Amino acid sequence: MTDDVHSSNHSGPSAATDHTGMGRRRFLGSVVAGAAAAGVAGLGITPAAQAASTPRSARTAAAGRRVAVFGGGMGGLTVAHELVERGYQVTVYERKAWGGKCRSIPVPGTGTAGRLDLPGEHGFRFFPGFYQNLPDSMSRIPLPGGGTAHDNLVPGEEEVAFYRGITLRLPARGSIIGTLSPDSLLAFLQTALTLGTLVPINEITYFLQKMIVFVTSGPKRRLGQWEKTSFADFVKSAKMSPNYRDILVDMFTSTLVAAKADKANARTMGLMAEAWVYSTLGLGGYKAPDQVLNAPTNEALIDPWVRYLTDRGVTFNLGATLTELQVTNRTISGARVSTSTGDTTVAADHYVLAVPVERAVPLLSNDILAADPSLAGIRNLTTDWMNGIMLYLKRPLQLSKGHVAYSAQPWALTSINQGQFWKRPFATTYGDGTVQDCYSLDLSAWDKPGVLYGKPAKQCTPNEIIAEVKEQLRRSIPFGPFALPDSVIHSTFIDPAITGPGTANVANDEPLLINTPDSWNNRPEARTAIPNLYLAADYVRADINLATMEGANEAGRKAANAILDNSGGSSPHAKLFTLYRPTEFAGIYADDDNRYALGLPNAFDTMDPAKP
Repeated sequence: MTDDVHSSNHSGPSAATDHTGMGRRRFLGSVVAGAAAAGVAGLGITPAAQAASTPRSARTAAAGRRVAVFGGGMGGLTVAHELVERGYQVTVYERKAWGGKCRSIPVPGTGTAGRLDLPGEHGFRFFPGFYQNLPDSMSRIPLPGGGTAHDNLVPGEEEVAFYRGITLRLPARGSIIGTLSPDSLLAFLQTALTLGTLVPINEITYFLQKMIVFVTSGPKRRLGQWEKTSFADFVKSAKMSPNYRDILVDMFTSTLVAAKADKANARTMGLMAEAWVYSTLGLGGYKAPDQVLNAPTNEALIDPWVRYLTDRGVTFNLGATLTELQVTNRTISGARVSTSTGDTTVAADHYVLAVPVERAVPLLSNDILAADPSLAGIRNLTTDWMNGIMLYLKRPLQLSKGHVAYSAQPWALTSINQGQFWKRPFATTYGDGTVQDCYSLDLSAWDKPGVLYGKPAKQCTPNEIIAEVKEQLRRSIPFGPFALPDSVIHSTFIDPAITGPGTANVANDEPLLINTPDSWNNRPEARTAIPNLYLAADYVRADINLATMEGANEAGRKAANAILDNSGGSSPHAKLFTLYRPTEFAGIYADDDNRYALGLPNAFDTMDPAKP
């Protein structure tokens, strides 16, 4: 578990030797090579014949360096990036589209007179300042004409919540008075959350005190207690006023991670809140809390990334769906892939499963689970729906210079107005010339009744979904009916991953992993007990502990490092960045771990203390 984490200039632990004198890396490398040979032989092709039929450029890869990556989303692209730069022969297989849930989705036929199609997306992209692994990857993706994809990140200036016509603002930057301590953090939070009389002062105090409890909790309490507690229970949401739930709890979770307080665990939500505070304060080397791209995701990130990896020698196969991982002698001996022209078997030295959790579960055959029983926990992980809705506007809607949450509305909407951040003028670049902005929304509560029809979004037709979204926006935005009249809406878009809306067969092809209480114990490491199988997706254990682009990128780096270990290479490991932990709190963490071991509550948990 711990040998997955190394810095960029460290090539891993020294190889331990067994009684045969064969080092661990050499032993694993020989097992992997043997499995690959068995897979080729299973097709009736000898390894020599396979080599003879392989293009010269591919045959230059050293033995044990052929890697098959299944899934072309964030995790798959990351592991391909790290390995191709270290001389591995990498092939990526993707069933649907490069970028996975990260991609943008052009609306076909909407661009005229040389303009590009209107950009849609599965959900708007959000790059908090505490993301570190993904920005590092972006800094190594060159752009045509100079610069890197990292240059396409631009900061927002604020995060805003609209609550029944009232505007609440979270600062993009702040400062503390004196040295970093629980008291100075509490003072900052008290000034940052200017809620007036909307929430009773005793409830605000309780909420902020619980935030300090989390920040001062040691790692043992975080994993042993808060991981097993829902965020709603952690802050006692059910016992407080409706405004407390709407503004502090629901707004807090939806603004940070578009999550639901009753489903997400307190450890995950606490980590994100803690990181947001440190980012706002400029601590830990974090950037501005709210960062976005200056163009649609494909233009700013995915297309340059695929182009760079192709130039480096990665082979990309689109429309290729993994259907089976074949097992021989407790190793992967081949992978069955379905394409439009039929099925084929892929042979490699290393196999990386980089598909999302709902697609990984059907691939866990009895043979796979016999070789690594711990992977059975993946079946217990939970997904939920969080998908994009676009309103294309004939004039810009000046709501916020950052992301927006709409408190007290049942469908948990969050949004951003894209045009203000994009480097090219919207109307002359996209659509038919009359669209001035893309009002990009995430709809995160598909199972709650709406305000117009009394039906959950899952049961609504596309027209009803759009009507409900507009109504909920208008009930939140100051002077909503006047700010967002139908006359300014050019057209709309619903994520095509939602199929059959309003019917009994409604489905979501791309749900999102939810960090439910105690889900950590069901999440696997990138390195499995099968010596040539690796995992690189957002359900893999990651320091950020949230299903995000950052988490998937971290998983891809871990998978790459495991391959480096198992193939006996001497290349430096991919660097793994971790969340900031203040050294000033080291003593507090140690004291709290001792209190946790004794069954005592956190020392700062003085209001309604929670024992382990």
